[in-house]
Amino acid sequence: MTMKTAIRAAAALLAVAASPMAMAQTIAITGATLAIGDGSEPIQNGTVVISAGKVVAAGTGVAVPAGAKTIDASGKWVTPGIVSGFSRVGLAEVPGVKETNDINARTPFSAAIDVAPAINPLANPIAISRTAGVTRAVVVPATGNGIFAGQGAVVDLGADMDPITKARAFQYVEMGEEGAEDAGGSRPAAYLTFKMMLREAQDYAKAPASYDGRSKDALLNRVDAEALVPVVTGAMPLMIHVESARDILGVLALRQDFPALKLILAGATEGWMVASQIAAAKVPVIAGGLDDLPSSFEKLAATQSNVGRMVKAGVPVAMGLMDRDEALQLRLATQQAGNMVALNKVPGATGLSWGQALRSITSAPAEAMGLGDRIGSLKAGKAGDVVIWDGDPLEMESAPVAVWIDGIQQPIDNRQTKLRDRYATPVEGSLPKAYEW
Repeated sequence: MTMKTAIRAAAALLAVAASPMAMAQTIAITGATLAIGDGSEPIQNGTVVISAGKVVAAGTGVAVPAGAKTIDASGKWVTPGIVSGFSRVGLAEVPGVKETNDINARTPFSAAIDVAPAINPLANPIAISRTAGVTRAVVVPATGNGIFAGQGAVVDLGADMDPITKARAFQYVEMGEEGAEDAGGSRPAAYLTFKMMLREAQDYAKAPASYDGRSKDALLNRVDAEALVPVVTGAMPLMIHVESARDILGVLALRQDFPALKLILAGATEGWMVASQIAAAKVPVIAGGLDDLPSSFEKLAATQSNVGRMVKAGVPVAMGLMDRDEALQLRLATQQAGNMVALNKVPGATGLSWGQALRSITSAPAEAMGLGDRIGSLKAGKAGDVVIWDGDPLEMESAPVAVWIDGIQQPIDNRQTKLRDRYATPVEGSLPKAYEW
């Protein structure tokens, strides 16, 4: 088969998968160990019904509709698709190669930058993550010229050319050590810059025509000021990267000046130290589940019990890949969650129940993004993002055997698996010569 023929064949397969007929197919997955993803514990002999791209029902005693395609999942596990709470997937193919890296840029613009048009659904990390059961991801820009990085997106990892679940889903800003650096070298400068920028956005909202974004005193040009208007009015969530306990309290105090702010904390390595204040403020947190070392001065109190302690205090916590291959290794989500379960066996540590751990990588990220009514669990009416696993998905040896996104079954191979299969038993002369040991 020529390269051109192969491309045409792949395009035809994708077109069939995305057709209305594929979307309309009713599927019943029966006999599984079933986890809903809402924090509840797994149930035995569960059934999930998907129709028209959405979950119709999930639980025990669910009737299989007449004419449905039935899949026997006896001995297997079924969960909602994994939602990566913090990633940069699709923005970088090889982060170290600038031609493939759209994570950040140094331009005159900041808050107005929208990452959605740059997300590449054909990037290899998309397929690799889908193979690991990840069906949705929060995609976060990085700062390039100031503390505001721009507007992030929520995407699906389906094998099609339309990855956007929600564009301009939130605004992202750096505080703490990195924010201090971006603002000129100190935290006071970062806080002052933040407040002055939001006040300029308020000025723009009051009188757009008269806003002078070209003045030498202006911190925001017109397009950046306009982009921050939904933030100051509370229409768009503001995700703030902050790590230390003191910086977390400083961010929560920003509501005194801007009470409409709809905050999301990202990172929060020392969140356990001020968990009661975070819970009282009703602010969701997206934390790294594998961060347990004091890798910087703002993380001196790092502990792997951070997530468990915050959840115990009533903080809504999701997990994502904070500073850990966030563009490439979304597959680590299940390891993060599994570690939280294992912590319950460590004396003095605080972990999560199995159901809480799965929730932290499914419905909790969806809810933090304001999409809890659309994705993240197997409740009726949610998107048909379903994964069948060959074992407990929070155990490292388990793997997906089937994945659906919006009710469409997805390929679960990728370039890595294809190379593995190609050279597993090479025949001399039929393929490029394999390495000899």
